[in-house]
Amino acid sequence: MSDSKAVRGSRGGNADKRTSLPTFYRQVVAELRKVVYPTQEQLVTYFIVVMVFVIAMMAIVAAMDLGFGRLVFAIFTGPSNT
Repeated sequence: MSDSKAVRGSRGGNADKRTSLPTFYRQVVAELRKVVYPTQEQLVTYFIVVMVFVIAMMAIVAAMDLGFGRLVFAIFTGPSNT
């Protein structure tokens, strides 16, 4: 193992100093200003991609549920004559 200061040392030294509420609020607002929001075109594209994925997963899970259900029903009820 390496002898890193991150592993050996304490956490920043002055752990009991806390940020005041106004300072925290200003930092949150400053971080939110850095956020890049998607355009309407990107939003529609992402929505369609997510919906297609969710519908595909629903179809796969439904097919597996139907298949396993029929398999279990066939195992526990025996062969059917119909």
